[in-house]
Amino acid sequence: MSRFIAKIVGIFSNRTMVGIDKTGNRYFARNEVIDGVMKEKRWVVFKGEQEPTSVPVEWICWLNGQRKRAPTAEEMAEMEARREQVRQNVARLKKEEEERRAVQGTIHRQKIPGKASGPDLQSFLQQVRSEDDDHDETSVAAGSTSEAESKNEKTVQPQEAVEPQTTEPTGSGSSFQPGVWKPPS
Repeated sequence: MSRFIAKIVGIFSNRTMVGIDKTGNRYFARNEVIDGVMKEKRWVVFKGEQEPTSVPVEWICWLNGQRKRAPTAEEMAEMEARREQVRQNVARLKKEEEERRAVQGTIHRQKIPGKASGPDLQSFLQQVRSEDDDHDETSVAAGSTSEAESKNEKTVQPQEAVEPQTTEPTGSGSSFQPGVWKPPS
């Protein structure tokens, strides 16, 4: 029990205050021997409620050992000024972007990104008409054949089956068939 109390007292007597951030959090360091190796322990004592998001990035880096030296007050002020300048630049860019969009919106109708326009009905009707014309020509050429014969002509034997040309490739290995590229209409 006395060793436990001695260790607790040693923790608080051996610690060195390294710095304080703008929110009042205090940062401490202590050297101790762990497995025969001298290691530096680092920690933070929060002011008021324990809120980890109140710790600045520079201090987080120091606590994690990514920095050898603790950040200075001058360095913290410089970084805060730089962050404020970035915030102002972002606000200015957003304002300019909104103004640019407003000007473009008045000049011509703005397309919404990610949304396709409606179907092109003109090209669809032309396609349907051309298919109907092709179908009419084949039926006129067949003319004198009976209805039963025309049904037989339409059914294709499995050996003669012609695979429709699709835009997607099919098969694999020796049965691979590349797809056909069709320009958008």
